[in-house]
Amino acid sequence: MAVIVAAPYAVRSHHAALVAAAAMVYQGAGLICHQRPERSFHLAGVQLPVCGRCLGLYLSGALGAVIAWFASRGGTVGHGRLALFLASIPTALTVSLEFIGLIHPTNLVRALSALPLGAAAAWIFVTSLRAEEESRPATYARSHPS
Repeated sequence: MAVIVAAPYAVRSHHAALVAAAAMVYQGAGLICHQRPERSFHLAGVQLPVCGRCLGLYLSGALGAVIAWFASRGGTVGHGRLALFLASIPTALTVSLEFIGLIHPTNLVRALSALPLGAAAAWIFVTSLRAEEESRPATYARSHPS
């Protein structure tokens, strides 16, 4: 998230190294996101490297991962598929309704509708990693902390 938010400021800095780094961020983000200006937020008069929906996914994914890391001790993934399905409904609805022309949501609505999906995906991912880590046999380093 820091890189996404810093990229527009790096572009405006006119410092060659920062502009080059920002260009790499925009290029990388362009492999995943359409980057349409009218569907993107702007900072310092410069478009963010991702659209509003992607920003919502990444923001909630980052926060969901951090919360899951601290809150999911010893837990299991549980009903991950159901949670992911339910969390995807706001995003799926806005994408579908927008595609068929029934709604024209703002960037804020796009970002907000993506929040549950990003948070749920990150929660499931981190919880799965923690469950995998806890299911491995203890090694000497893990069972005898220094």
